Amino acid sequence: MKTSFIVLTAALATISFAPPSSAQGTSKSTAPIAVPQPSTVDTMPAIAAPESTTIDTVKKIVGAKAKRSFLSTAPGIEMQNYRPEDKRGINVFEAPKDESVAYDGFKLQWGAAFTQQFQGLDHSNTAAPVLVTAAGVTTNTNQLIRIGHGPNNATANLYLNGQLARGIRVAMTTYSSARHHNETWVKDGYLLVDASPIDWKPLNDIMKYVTIRAGHFEINYGDAHFRRSDNGNSIRNALVGNYIMDAFTTEVGGEVYVRANGFLAMGGVTGGESRGMITSPQKRSPSFLTKIGYDKQFSDNFRFRLTGSEYATASSVSNTLFSGDRAGSRYYDVLQNTSSTESAQAWSGAIQPGLSNSIHSYVVNPFVQFHGLEFFGNFERAKGRAATETANRTWKQNVGEVVYRFLPDQRLYVAARYNTVKGQLTVGTPDVTVKRSQIGGGWFLTPNVLTKIEYVQQKYLDFPTTDIRNGGQFKGFMVEGVVAF
Repeated sequence: MKTSFIVLTAALATISFAPPSSAQGTSKSTAPIAVPQPSTVDTMPAIAAPESTTIDTVKKIVGAKAKRSFLSTAPGIEMQNYRPEDKRGINVFEAPKDESVAYDGFKLQWGAAFTQQFQGLDHSNTAAPVLVTAAGVTTNTNQLIRIGHGPNNATANLYLNGQLARGIRVAMTTYSSARHHNETWVKDGYLLVDASPIDWKPLNDIMKYVTIRAGHFEINYGDAHFRRSDNGNSIRNALVGNYIMDAFTTEVGGEVYVRANGFLAMGGVTGGESRGMITSPQKRSPSFLTKIGYDKQFSDNFRFRLTGSEYATASSVSNTLFSGDRAGSRYYDVLQNTSSTESAQAWSGAIQPGLSNSIHSYVVNPFVQFHGLEFFGNFERAKGRAATETANRTWKQNVGEVVYRFLPDQRLYVAARYNTVKGQLTVGTPDVTVKRSQIGGGWFLTPNVLTKIEYVQQKYLDFPTTDIRNGGQFKGFMVEGVVAF
């Protein structure tokens, strides 16, 4: 509406008094132009100004708009302690603990995110044929499905935030469309408390440092989940694919944070599964998670963050720490056989270690930012077993990522990531290894619109000859566009 009003103002510069718009203000370059009128006839139509006057005014208005800052085109932040879904949320980890947004009553805020890729990947393997006969037809289950170059289906998120009281916010994320769940699916919903609901000085003093989160939420294990693509929102991921072993899940429970002078400590307890369940209690136990760290902005150009996280559950019917992403992989149908479907084989290209019964995992994440240069590391070790196993298996993952952001407002960037995973597929078997290299870059058209491209190569090493991934690899390019607000 503001833009239309500005244009209308310019067009009406032929009227005796042109009304100023909020974008123009009262500066000399945008002040309204007065055109003399006969003093004896009050109802007489205004005399048109010369054409050159109108043209000059339009030029001045356009010039004023061009001077607007890049970030000013993003929507205003109305929620307290809120991490934006657009470019402003990059390198923001936990939701900020501040009161930069004043509380002035109940507010409701909607948001959304949409992502789509163009995939240009090819794959191959050297697995021995595994023949299966069904209904008189024999097929080789190790034969790769034929894939070409083309667009993948779009994914979408819907966000709802409500400011209930000072420092108290409720949040919900809905997957409107995902690779694994094409139907609408609620990802999470939780309450975030950063201020005391009771105006009592001792509680107010405590809540200056404490944050409480309760509900069904994305658990805060490690820092990589703050930099990954989350279904329809991939703005925070500098590249296209997530990690080979993707530590991401939602669980029901609570987390308590203490933050002061750059130091962070968090402890949480959850139900240990992606759904709240009360059946088979003898097979279920709670999960415990902790995080400690230090995050300091030493100057405008230098920031250092280091965190360590731990997650443990003694028993579970279906723990999903490394298989909880309902959105699925960005690399469609790679290293899958001819019966592959988009939703059933949603995690193509990823490794899910199958530690679904018990798991003890920890990860260390360093992050360094100097001017436009960033380094992020992920050094992870997970030990556990499936329900049918009597001994534990171990998986290790190492990731190094470098991003360089440049041009005004860091609108353009280049990025590279190297990711390795090593572990046992089953108890007593030799370790297998997966290696992935990614290189690419992106361009922010606005804080809410990002286009990026990636070249990726992934290799599977030491897999059994009867495994479809034996001698497997995929490589090629991915182009991705995202809108988030």
